[in-house]
Amino acid sequence: MGTINLDLPSVEIREIRLNSVGTYSGNAKELVKKSYDGSLKDVNRKFMQCNGCSITKAACMTVLIQDSVVIEHGPIGCSSCFHGFDFSYRSDAHLRGVENPTRRRIYSTNISEKDTVYGGSKKLEKTIREVYEQNKPSTIFVLSTCATAIVGDDIESVCVDAEEELGIPVVSITCEGFRSKVWTTGFDAAYHGIARKLIAKQETDEKNNKINVINFWGSDRFTDWFKPFGYEPNYIVPFSKVATLKDSSKSALTVQACSTLGSYLGACLEQEYGVPELETAPPYGIRQTDRWFRALGKALHQEEKAEEIIAEKKKEYLPKIEELRNKLQGKTAFVTGGAAHGHALTSVLGELGIKVVGTSIFHHDPLYDSQRLGNDQLNQRVTDYGNIGNYRVCCKQEYEIVNSLHRLMPDLFISRHHGMSLWGAKFGIPCIQIDDEHFCMGYEGLVDYGNRLLQVLENDEFVKTISKHASNPYTKWWFEQSPDTFIEGFEKKEEIEESDGGRKIG
Repeated sequence: MGTINLDLPSVEIREIRLNSVGTYSGNAKELVKKSYDGSLKDVNRKFMQCNGCSITKAACMTVLIQDSVVIEHGPIGCSSCFHGFDFSYRSDAHLRGVENPTRRRIYSTNISEKDTVYGGSKKLEKTIREVYEQNKPSTIFVLSTCATAIVGDDIESVCVDAEEELGIPVVSITCEGFRSKVWTTGFDAAYHGIARKLIAKQETDEKNNKINVINFWGSDRFTDWFKPFGYEPNYIVPFSKVATLKDSSKSALTVQACSTLGSYLGACLEQEYGVPELETAPPYGIRQTDRWFRALGKALHQEEKAEEIIAEKKKEYLPKIEELRNKLQGKTAFVTGGAAHGHALTSVLGELGIKVVGTSIFHHDPLYDSQRLGNDQLNQRVTDYGNIGNYRVCCKQEYEIVNSLHRLMPDLFISRHHGMSLWGAKFGIPCIQIDDEHFCMGYEGLVDYGNRLLQVLENDEFVKTISKHASNPYTKWWFEQSPDTFIEGFEKKEEIEESDGGRKIG
């Protein structure tokens, strides 16, 4: 550990802090090796179709805090993605017991051309006061944008002055898009601000009966899992209140739904506030679920209870999982998604007997902030279920994904994020995209996910019909090239390494 410095107003970006990369092409086993021996280096692309923006990820966390207000300081277009989190709040709040969820309170300073010449600090000061008077929130978050970063507005100073004037935390979040090529730095930026301004240091070492769960907005799996141990989940950050975040330093433990998402906040809570982080990756797949419950039991000094839970759940769910495995055995899949959850999906597929013939994972962290190998979900996947050939790291470079799909033609296309599934449909490949990151967790999650995959495979007429009529914007020339064509240093090979379970491509 030791990568956390809450005295700084801005979080250190992942490229520097963790040596994260946005480009890789090879196989998963070799990527794990390079991550551990220090030989992994990032390379550039000569062409990029798009990229993820850090402000989206910072907004993803801050907008969903119940009693907060979020101000985007910049052109109003930079807040165009925020409405999606308003929808997520109202549609998923019931999963966390939020009664009568209201619309999110989201604002923009809407800086003009004049502001980009003379600066927008005065406009931000006025906006903070107006927003406070209208809403009387428990905290205000101010998110930076590329325009205000280029101008050089001192957002931190404005927020400090406003905090003294209003008597509530006014938190600056440094998350302009050009600051980092690794989109998940936006999560870190939001957590950095929360850890600096909202989480309270406790005067005693006494802990309560809560366990922090760093997550997105998935369904509640953890209440049932923690109850036999005498604990209950403290979900952070989505759907939290400021008081909940403040008291997260009183929790007995921190667990995560995704190692990539929670890496920084988990380390903050342990290093700065004395809340230990569970020393293993989240429970995806039978073997990792076994490890997770045993690690949980050990951390809570209830090893025997953990073994009882494992035995009970295996008795109930293993026959169902075996039945699903028999039906899905031999099927192939291509996975695209964020790093750790993408790795988790490949583990779930491996457990269900489905061969992952290729991936497009949005970035790669060689090691997380805890520096614990047990949190490494890719290594866990390779160890438990074997290598993955055609393993690619690229942040939503859809032209590369489409090229790979055209070459591999898997039985299933699994995507984690909106807007990606359509590429499978254009080729007549059954697609599945599930927002709920908890859906495939644990033994019961394997059953739920396996049944959903069967439904998708058995009801493929829709995507087959689409493929007969859909046009594709990519030319025949591009489909004849390697997906690595625009990666710097690429030299065309006659044949690309055969994927685990796939056919040779080239």
